[in-house]
Amino acid sequence: MSRIILTNLVRFVALVFLQVFLLKNFTLYNISTPYIYIMFILLLPFEIPNVLLFVLAFIMGITIDAFYDTPGLHAASCVVLAFVRVLFISITVQKDGFDNEPEPTLSMMGFRWFFTYALILTLVHHFFLFNLEVFRFSEIPYTLSRFVLSSIFTVFLMLLSGFLFFRKKERK
Repeated sequence: MSRIILTNLVRFVALVFLQVFLLKNFTLYNISTPYIYIMFILLLPFEIPNVLLFVLAFIMGITIDAFYDTPGLHAASCVVLAFVRVLFISITVQKDGFDNEPEPTLSMMGFRWFFTYALILTLVHHFFLFNLEVFRFSEIPYTLSRFVLSSIFTVFLMLLSGFLFFRKKERK
């Protein structure tokens, strides 16, 4: 149990530093910005209580807000992400029979499930984040292009890190 806590604490710190010090100013054509920090919420164990999940999502979001000078945008988006995560896992995990897996990583769950999971949750997070950020009807095309391209870029980086940092485990 303490190993899980330590792993997630290190993951939290590493993703915050990666997001703030490397990816904050990394944009493609001022449209696509990766938000890899959401991977912390996506990779939390399945059995985490919902209240703790929402609190951790809020803490991650408010930490990013502190560095980005966006009061509450990332915190609200992370809490929405946590809510959709609970719904997605409750729909897919029992149905697909992944009850014995401890956490939703690429190596444990397989490519297809993890890609669908990361894509849907990233789309929800980015849609909510960018619409809160702009919130103007005149900016809909620009917001939609930012939302789609940033989601693709973020999911690509998540899959790349999944292939690089998680070892392959045999499923039973």
